[in-house]
Amino acid sequence: MNPGLHTPVLIMLVASAFLALWFKSLLHSIIALGVFSLVLALEFYILRAPDVAMAEAAIGAALTTAIFIITLRACTPRSKDIKQGKGSKP
Repeated sequence: MNPGLHTPVLIMLVASAFLALWFKSLLHSIIALGVFSLVLALEFYILRAPDVAMAEAAIGAALTTAIFIITLRACTPRSKDIKQGKGSKP
């Protein structure tokens, strides 16, 4: 294991986790979590666990990010719904 390769990857993991918490926009936080999952998959590959890296990239980065974005879009009122009075106001 090359420690010179682990250090930048671990710094990117911490930075993307921090950004996921720091962003006020949910979409930006979801994208930061997707980046976190991709970098984590890279770390698994560096640690010689390619099967775990593939699972993390496919499920953690791709599928989970897509589900979060679809859910965010479904929960966010659109401008035409607000104009018609179908917004989230009780």
